[in-house]
Amino acid sequence: MRTVSGTEVAGILVAVFWAILVSFLAVALARLAQTLKATTKLVADVTDQAVPLLADASQAVRSAQTQIDRVDAIASDVQEVTSNASALSTTVASTFGGPLVKVAAFGYGVRQALGGRKGEDVPAKSARRTVIVGRTVPAARRKRK
Repeated sequence: MRTVSGTEVAGILVAVFWAILVSFLAVALARLAQTLKATTKLVADVTDQAVPLLADASQAVRSAQTQIDRVDAIASDVQEVTSNASALSTTVASTFGGPLVKVAAFGYGVRQALGGRKGEDVPAKSARRTVIVGRTVPAARRKRK
C-alpha cells in the first residue's frame, strides 16, 4: 500500500474544486444562453407587433390632420358669416333706425300735444320706494336729506 502525500491530496482537492467551478460556470453559461434566446425572441415579437401599430398610429395622425383642416375651413366660414351678419345689422340699423326713431319721437310729441289739450299736464308721479337689503320701505319712513 502506498501512502498519499500532502501534495497529492492538495492536487486532488484543487482538481475537485476546479471541476465544481467549471460545472457552475457551464450551468451559468447555459442559463445565459437561454436568457439570450428568450430576449432575442421577445425583441423579434415586439418588432413584429410594433411595425403595424406604428402604421396605424401614422394613419390616425393623418386622419386627425384631415379633420383639423375641415374644422379650420368651417371656422373660417363661420367667421365670414359672422362678419356678413354684423355688416347687415349695421346696414339695417343705419337704414331703418334713424327714420324709426324720428317716427317714434313724432308720435310721442303728438300724444303729448293731444294730452296737453285735454288738461293733463304731466302724469302724477307714483310714490317712490326705497329697497334696503331685500325689503321695501315706504316713502314716509325714509329720512329726508
